[in-house]
Amino acid sequence: MRLRTFTAASMSEAMALVRMRLGAEAIIVATEEGEDGATRVTAAVDQPERLAPGVEPDVIDVLNEALSAHGLAPLVVEKILCAALPFETDDPLLALASAFTTVFTFAPLDGEPRRPLLLAGPPGAGKTVSAAKLAARAVMAGRPVRLVTADTVRAGGIEQLEAFAHVLQLPLHRAESAPRLAPIAAQAKPGELLLIDSPGINPYSAGDRRELSQLIAASSAEPVLVLPAGGDGVDTVELARIFRDLGVGRMIVTRLDMVQRLGSIIACADTLRLGFAEAGTSPDIAKGLNAFNPVVLARLILPKPAQPQRQANAMRGSP
Repeated sequence: MRLRTFTAASMSEAMALVRMRLGAEAIIVATEEGEDGATRVTAAVDQPERLAPGVEPDVIDVLNEALSAHGLAPLVVEKILCAALPFETDDPLLALASAFTTVFTFAPLDGEPRRPLLLAGPPGAGKTVSAAKLAARAVMAGRPVRLVTADTVRAGGIEQLEAFAHVLQLPLHRAESAPRLAPIAAQAKPGELLLIDSPGINPYSAGDRRELSQLIAASSAEPVLVLPAGGDGVDTVELARIFRDLGVGRMIVTRLDMVQRLGSIIACADTLRLGFAEAGTSPDIAKGLNAFNPVVLARLILPKPAQPQRQANAMRGSP
């Protein structure tokens, strides 16, 4: 007899997991309501564990191992696995991407801008470089861009964006305050992408939050959170929650090429319902920012394929 414990947001969802993973013959051994509001059901079955029709026995195990390795909470892992089960595929990448499509929101920043975009976040998150990458992408696509910096206090902040603007042959507008930003935003032409690089703020400072709110209001912009990957899950969610309360609905995730665990950003998407907008995967200004979609996220979560033996032998100097 095998025992398995399933965690879900409700009893009905937990029972659905039991039926899909163990079959109708499973016997419920125990149920428990956790302090986090989740329901845990322990079930037993006399025969080997079954998966949904069309899904190879190892696919869910591969996903479970990969997701757990990123430090996701068990409840989130079960939610994603439950979403993956109905898809009839033996490809872990396709199964995980399909699950992400149903569980998370993906909202890239491409397309015709309806509002100015104001990049917000803590100091050092990568707002200035992300603004330059977005501007470069728009320029290469032949779209008009108006680049604005409100980061006039940080040492070297203006100079860094000014250098990027010079390469892109764009003028850089400076706004030292919300009253200075309002007329610049009002001058934006229809169809023009207005990108605003805001100063990094301490989200726990009431004064910093007030200044950011004033910039958002003065420009009528959509604030987009620039969030570095790899932080502590609890701290990252609490930080992102403050920006969410300031109006953020989407996030640009940076430093994805420098971290091994993405549990913190997955937690933000799950807990705060923030949409994945852009993925910062390289310092390259022209190619280092990619529209987030379920496949991009699934590739980041799953382990890299094993190196082909021929290539491995060549690197070792073997025939």
